[in-house]
Amino acid sequence: MKLTWYGHSAFRIETSGATILIDPYLIGNPSWTGGWEGPAEGVTHVLLTHGHNDHVNGAVEVLKKSGAQLVANYEICMYLVGKGVDGNKINPGNLGGTVDCGAFTTTFVQALHSSSFGLDGGQNVYLGNPGGLVLHFPEDKTLYHMGDTDIFSDMALINELHEPKIGIVPVGDRFTMGGAVAALACRRFFHFDTVVPCHFGTFPIIDATAEKFVAGLEGSGVDVALPAIGQTITL
Repeated sequence: MKLTWYGHSAFRIETSGATILIDPYLIGNPSWTGGWEGPAEGVTHVLLTHGHNDHVNGAVEVLKKSGAQLVANYEICMYLVGKGVDGNKINPGNLGGTVDCGAFTTTFVQALHSSSFGLDGGQNVYLGNPGGLVLHFPEDKTLYHMGDTDIFSDMALINELHEPKIGIVPVGDRFTMGGAVAALACRRFFHFDTVVPCHFGTFPIIDATAEKFVAGLEGSGVDVALPAIGQTITL
């Protein structure tokens, strides 16, 4: 499995039979200035954890260019169809559900957050429940993108049900759990082989680095992967 980070919570996952973009914040992202066209090349699936602009901006452009399948909650799928996304290429779900994506499955799990798309003038369009996404691959480790969330005790059930070995974990504080709490969540509830911190360094009002998260996992035996923005690593 290959993973590329585009800053914030935007990732490209390349595995056998699928090339996936998760939360492709590729337009307006202060951390990523490389445009959306390159990351969109060869993409087969676009997955969205929730509807906030800093997770969705760029998704419509990628979906229109690539013809990829959209995997998200029902409200997000319908909203983006209204923006010109092909309604025949959506794969909606909701919390607790699992959808077949061909080369992998996606299970929608809880996240403690909110979900809306901000419009001009301060108005927001409600876009369903926020969530995390658990990706099961036939020949690769199970990956859990937590989305934007705080710690919650039912993370233990997510681990029991899915046994994810790769975790993508928000650590920036203010809008998600901070690094120390995120490290506690990984230690207490999961048995990850590798974790990749995200949702930090993008805006001045969230933590600039993942240092607190890294420090919190020292001695845990969990590998913390910190790719540079735009760097591809193999997991």
